[in-house]
Amino acid sequence: MKNIEELTKNIKKYKNAVIQKNLKSKKNTVAYVTLNGKPRVLKWFVPGFKRQMNTENEILERGTSKLNIPTVYERDDENNVLIISYIIGENLCDLINNKSITTSEKERLMILLADWFIDFHNFFKKDEQFLIRGDSTLRNFIFSDRIWGLDFEESRSGRPLEDIGGMCASILTTDPMFTKEKLQLCKKFIDSYIEKAPGRILNINDEISYSILEKIQWRPEQEEILRKYSNIIREKGIP
Repeated sequence: MKNIEELTKNIKKYKNAVIQKNLKSKKNTVAYVTLNGKPRVLKWFVPGFKRQMNTENEILERGTSKLNIPTVYERDDENNVLIISYIIGENLCDLINNKSITTSEKERLMILLADWFIDFHNFFKKDEQFLIRGDSTLRNFIFSDRIWGLDFEESRSGRPLEDIGGMCASILTTDPMFTKEKLQLCKKFIDSYIEKAPGRILNINDEISYSILEKIQWRPEQEEILRKYSNIIREKGIP
């Protein structure tokens, strides 16, 4: 992964960018900057990720007027960069794992998150075919006065079930993992989605179980506990 300083120093059009904060990304280089005095996010896609760049650009351009997602200000194909709006708020992962926030407040966030997914799935639905956001993790969401979704490079055709199961796995496997509160939050999230989109989410326990197992490739040191709870949820569901 390249360093954002390389982009701002070596490419003329970004020389006026002042780096405010490097942002977490597994695959690409992402930073919050001020560019010509304006707050922006620079997302620098690694070579070979042109398809992912195209996917994210298309999602943002199509959905920005209707959905809570960032705006694309510029697409720089020469340097594989998207310049997008910076969303001010708190990362949803930090909020859900904050012990000073009550469970009822976190449940309200789960309702808002379910609403975000319903809006996304409905907006990109065509002839009973869905586009899903993919990579449904808590860290890809920001809360200000509403929920905002970020990072759409892995969006693809699929089933809403995959997004909902993936998000539940993310909720359950962030530290602290598999707590009673986390299970309660997953149930609130699932129930809120089903209430407004009945019949769309079937066999959710199997999907959550599978999504938990997928995390072993990133966390081999936690394989035992991940397999344990994957089996419990597949066999018994979320209490």
